[in-house]
Amino acid sequence: MNTSPADFAARLRARRRIIGYWVVLDNPVGTERLAGLGYDYICVDAQHGLLDYKGTLGAMTAIDARGTAAGMVRVPGNDGFWIGQALDAGARGVIVPLVNTAEEAAAAVSYCRYPPLGVRSYGPMRSGLRVGPAPAESNRQVACVVMIETARGLANTAEICATDGLDGVYIGPSDLTIALGGRTSTDTSVAEKFEAALTKVAEEARTAGIAAGIHCPDGATAARRLAQGFTFATVSSDLAHLEQAAAAHLRDATDATG
Repeated sequence: MNTSPADFAARLRARRRIIGYWVVLDNPVGTERLAGLGYDYICVDAQHGLLDYKGTLGAMTAIDARGTAAGMVRVPGNDGFWIGQALDAGARGVIVPLVNTAEEAAAAVSYCRYPPLGVRSYGPMRSGLRVGPAPAESNRQVACVVMIETARGLANTAEICATDGLDGVYIGPSDLTIALGGRTSTDTSVAEKFEAALTKVAEEARTAGIAAGIHCPDGATAARRLAQGFTFATVSSDLAHLEQAAAAHLRDATDATG
């Protein structure tokens, strides 16, 4: 499945089929093991995840140690400091949450690019070992993806997708479900509206020629979304799988012993 991590942004822009994994735990050794399984990317969640900047830095180092998966970061917000810090740590792409308009998407793009294409400050203390380090090379090798997860973002998807320099959009299913009127993040009463929203986002990304991604609870759902028209998908997370595996083993042990 994997090629060189250096090709990740190019593959994403070309709308190649890409599958990733999500990390929320500050566990570099665990992340290093996950990075060698064959996923195209490992995304570290600095927005809702349980790790700080040192944890993100450790995760990027662990991912690069395996040499096969690209490291990504979902940053805490659409801010030049957070985006620049993630990229300086070695991320080959960022996922920017809660983007509502084309203007906000353009700001995210500018934070990812060195002048004259953007406003990123030069200080690749670690990323220079892997990405770039010349500004033009870094601009080519770094992907900027923004999240569609609000009612405003959904209404403005076509304009967001048309943003110059944007590489992809990414569905946040939980927030989008709530934005569509769901009482919980998995409320099935809005399933029809949710599926219509996914079709809209995937189609508008295709029309604009950029990547369309989505977070998925499992591999089977990821396969279905990729068949539906999404070009990349993330599978679950380390914390979710840790809990699921432990619960399954406990059930097996309990059933075996009566």
